[in-house]
Amino acid sequence: MSDKNRLKETRESLLLSKAELAREAQVSPITIARIEKGMPCRMETQRKILLALGLKLTDKNKIFRD
Repeated sequence: MSDKNRLKETRESLLLSKAELAREAQVSPITIARIEKGMPCRMETQRKILLALGLKLTDKNKIFRD
């Protein structure tokens, strides 16, 4: 597991597929896969993902470690 973020384990704990999260966050499933592999993403993308997971923007450090 990447130490860059906890997106995959958080997504799986919510029983969401990559496709479901991508649809909810209005990003591509490839984007979700890349982020889960530890690749960087834009702040706007992080914001969309946090909101799609039902988190607050202040919870950013629970998912992203940049």
